[in-house]
Formats: sequence, C-alpha cells, structure tokens
Amino acid sequence: MSWASWTTSGVFAGAGGVRTKEAGIVGGDLTVHTTWADGEAEVAVQFSGASDWFTLAGSPVRCPTEEASRAFHQSVVEAVRAGEGATVPDVPGTAQPVPPPAAS
Repeated sequence: MSWASWTTSGVFAGAGGVRTKEAGIVGGDLTVHTTWADGEAEVAVQFSGASDWFTLAGSPVRCPTEEASRAFHQSVVEAVRAGEGATVPDVPGTAQPVPPPAAS
C-alpha cells in the first residue's frame, strides 16, 4: 500500500469560503490536508489550531500517482484561497471524482 499526505496551514479562504460535507460553508484561517493512498486522494480542512476536520465537498477523488496528488493538493490550496464556496477542483489528467458505492 502506497500513501502520502500533505498539510498546508495558514490558508486564508477567499470571500465565500469553502464548502464542506459536514459543516457547509467555512471560511477564515484554514489548514488544508490531503491524504493520498492507492490512487485516491481525500481532502479535509480545519480551522487552523482547531481539532475538528471537515471533508471538502467533492472529496475523495481518483488520483493516479503520489506526484499527481502533490500537484492536486496545491490546486486545492489555490481553490481555498479563491473562496467562492470552493469544492475539490477538477484538475485535468490528475484527479477525478470517485463514484459513490453501488447500492446493494
């Protein structure tokens, strides 16, 4: 099993913040964390210095390599800085949404 993670703290969300699955829109001084394992990247944010993490809307995504996931993490940081209710960005050739599990 291959995995890697990146964390960028002190990211100020632009006007309109970012959209999370658990808390809706959040903004302010955020920490962005991306975990990549076996072709999938998960992205979460937290208020810097807090303990609760919130999944960024659109996460997880398919991401083929560790190198691609590092570039993807940087694109997420840039999306957070842009704000406007940011979700996981679409990075051509790097990441694709993971389909929901099939109903049984």
